[in-house]
Amino acid sequence: MLFHSTLTTTFPSSSSSSSSSTSSLLFPLSDSALLPTESNNNNNMVKFSKQFEGQLIPEWKHAFVDYCQLKNDLKKLYLLKTDNKPDSTAATGTVARTVLSSIKNFSIFGHQLRDHGPIHVHKKLASSVSKGDMYETELLEQFADTAAAKEFFSCLDFQLNKVNQFFKTKETEFMELGESLKKQLEILIDLKTAIQHRCQTRDITPDSKEDGSISYTISGESDKDKTEQEQSQENINEELEKTELAFSDSPRSEEMGNSTKTKSLDPKWRSVSGQVISFQGKNIKMNIPLTTPSRTFSAISHLFKEDLTNSKKSNEGTKLHINKTRVHHAEKMIKGAFVELYKGLGFLKTYRQLNKLAFIKILKKFDKVTGKQVLAIYLKVVESSYFNSSDKVIKLADEVEELFIKNFAEEDKRKAMKYLRPKQRKESHGITFIVGLFSGCFIALLVGYVIMAHIMGTYKRHPFSLYMETVYPVLSMFSLMFLHFFLYGCNIFAWRKTRINYSFILELSATKELKYRDVFLICTTSMTAVMGVMFVHLALLSKGYSITQVQVIPGLLLLLFLLLLVCPFNIYYRSSRYRFLRVMRNIAFSPLYKVLMLDFFMADQLCSQIPMLRNLEYMACYYITGSYKTQNYNYCMNAKHYRDLAYAVSFLPYYWRAMQCARRWFDEGQTSHLVNLGKYVSAMLAAGSKVAYEKDKTKGVGWLCLVVIMSSGATVYQLYWDFVKDWGLLQVNSKNPWLRNDLMLRRKTIYYVSMGLNFILRLAWLQTVLHSTFGHVDSRVTGLFLAALEVIRRGLWNFFRLENEHLNNAGKFRAVNPVPLPFDEVDEVD
Repeated sequence: MLFHSTLTTTFPSSSSSSSSSTSSLLFPLSDSALLPTESNNNNNMVKFSKQFEGQLIPEWKHAFVDYCQLKNDLKKLYLLKTDNKPDSTAATGTVARTVLSSIKNFSIFGHQLRDHGPIHVHKKLASSVSKGDMYETELLEQFADTAAAKEFFSCLDFQLNKVNQFFKTKETEFMELGESLKKQLEILIDLKTAIQHRCQTRDITPDSKEDGSISYTISGESDKDKTEQEQSQENINEELEKTELAFSDSPRSEEMGNSTKTKSLDPKWRSVSGQVISFQGKNIKMNIPLTTPSRTFSAISHLFKEDLTNSKKSNEGTKLHINKTRVHHAEKMIKGAFVELYKGLGFLKTYRQLNKLAFIKILKKFDKVTGKQVLAIYLKVVESSYFNSSDKVIKLADEVEELFIKNFAEEDKRKAMKYLRPKQRKESHGITFIVGLFSGCFIALLVGYVIMAHIMGTYKRHPFSLYMETVYPVLSMFSLMFLHFFLYGCNIFAWRKTRINYSFILELSATKELKYRDVFLICTTSMTAVMGVMFVHLALLSKGYSITQVQVIPGLLLLLFLLLLVCPFNIYYRSSRYRFLRVMRNIAFSPLYKVLMLDFFMADQLCSQIPMLRNLEYMACYYITGSYKTQNYNYCMNAKHYRDLAYAVSFLPYYWRAMQCARRWFDEGQTSHLVNLGKYVSAMLAAGSKVAYEKDKTKGVGWLCLVVIMSSGATVYQLYWDFVKDWGLLQVNSKNPWLRNDLMLRRKTIYYVSMGLNFILRLAWLQTVLHSTFGHVDSRVTGLFLAALEVIRRGLWNFFRLENEHLNNAGKFRAVNPVPLPFDEVDEVD
């Protein structure tokens, strides 16, 4: 029997306006925190609905209690109660009903029959085990508007049944995954024991450089095994689809279900990632996911070898050496899977507690509006229902914690908790003071630099301006880079204010992610240093120093930032710097690495930084070739191989992005990725035509027409993808005209204005055709201004892109998070 080889589960996170609300998701609330108190109400003026929305798990949004709908039903009941003014007839009817009710409540002997409440909740047995028990409320007393009360309790019962069903489904899923992980851990322990025994028999110490290994017999999978494996995977996918589509009335549920469907790879490619080995009477298949270039090249070489040896029998045995390195890699995979499972169990606990708190709050409001006492009655039902009474999740979490401490933390609980419950990094308001200090320094230096440059006429048009050709590109490059970084800090601030789950969407570590204060600190300190160096450089020139004598200063500034980027010491946000380098590596080697959300998000940023990359390429050429010594800046502009490199730099961001789309299509099989690839191909053609035209503007009208046609087509393509795909707007049947149903911002005008700005800024390429300038200002300054507008457009795009991802999972990345596991156990090998 084949057990799951992939841990497929939902591990969402929630962005919040403070670190405390984020930690409440990772570490569930205590029981005392569930009950609202007067002190909490006085200290926190934020409405519960906003708190609830900010702390709920976005990926399970439609499985939570629909608190807003219950509030609307309760509001209807309140309005009907206030509108129905009692008259004499109604008063008489009320007295009659009261008398009849009193007679019914007493027997002929004068004793009261029973003291019932205003409602009674019936428990019905479900038609299937997966659905669980169902609840239905009966009204035993008259309300101001019985129909509205029935509608409210009907909705309340539906929410309770929905929560119970979803909780039971997810609980079953996690329990199965827990059992699968236990089997994985057993196999791992057996393999480690066998290797340790092998080392002892060969007198190899654990610290020895000689690597102990054990040999196994590998047998090829027969067609029967492959068919059974495919059928098993189909059954798993069907179960997952049923799980996520339990609430088919929700639009989100369709997306959640569709996200579980992945591309069915060719059996030839499936066999690359693993081989069946016989070990201690078991047939184990070891899977190696193709997520890195080394594994990808190994897979390709394996395919070539397989094609060359096709004449051999598929079940011919060979020898495979499983050494400590492979076992260590399998151990890391299982360790990561345990961490993700623990997170998922924590989120399920949070799901239970938030829903219970929502029921308490809405029932208290009902009692206040109607004057009836239903909170105690219905709360007993909620507390006894499955989602609140089941303790399987708690027990499994405790068991996972014990296994992790024993097998992956060397019996050190504190070490284990660093992985299972990472603490949020505290934000320091001292950073705010430093940001303000450096901001003032930057502004002062910028004003001084502008005044000095104006007096010297540095930025005016000159037929020969050595400063503009050699020094200005450095300032332009740093200005564009840190403007982009500053806008990213603004994005973080806006995402947190609107409760957009950016940290989970971009898969940022809770302990290492940059807060908006950190981003602003990096921007202000870096730009203060850049502006200080540029001010000193210009001051030296104004005092009569030859430009040849001070030309090395901008190059040293560039070298200093490059050294700081790769500095191995734990200073200046080392973890973030190294994460940035890893992401850049993944982008540069596309499509060999599996594409993550952060990878393609960063590649999109590079598409808006082509002028910065071209400046970087020019300055690298200028200083590496030694042209700064001879002031021969024309060498890097006229040499053929460097001109060809300029073409490549203009193409590279679009090429990388296109390769990422190709890799995602290969992994997921969705044709939308091919359509997205076409967008970047059109952008490459437009960029190539513009670079060719800018290099030689005497090519005539034919090239100009080609630039207009290519750029126009690419712009239309990009605008459609921006509005419809990335932002999810322009939906014809939306309740918000030409937007979408779910919006994070209340003012719809912001969306329309943003669409207009995006449209205008996408037309910046017209400057290539119109050759517009600002008076006597150098054309390079105009180019910097237009490049800055593109960076601003990208900052605007970032906010709405992640908003759409947060609401609709547009990228299909996080609704189901597959975590590969190394071992599969099969019954037999033919």
